[in-house]
Amino acid sequence: MSRRATGLRAWFLQRATAIYLLLFIVFLLQQMILNPPQDFAAWQGWVAQPLVGLGLILFFASLLVHAWVGFRDVLIDYVHPTAIRVTLLTLAGFILIGCGFWVLKIIITAATA
Repeated sequence: MSRRATGLRAWFLQRATAIYLLLFIVFLLQQMILNPPQDFAAWQGWVAQPLVGLGLILFFASLLVHAWVGFRDVLIDYVHPTAIRVTLLTLAGFILIGCGFWVLKIIITAATA
């Protein structure tokens, strides 16, 4: 893929993450309706299952990538001064990376406690 195809890559990432987010939300709703955890310990045990923990990590990674691509596209399209655009993109990047580490810490703590 050439550098000129970054719009295609962003489009593909937006769609791929949206599909995963939708599928995981459907799975999560199904689990909560058919087998809801009765207390915190049951929820923690559910999150501690390897596939569920991995699914949650992928869910939040997809959510953060989805947010980044959307925010990036809006800024590129509507914020024309380069300095402001770069500043906002950098700030958004740091915030999303921080959120990613925070969510990872929460999931790992919940799964190992």
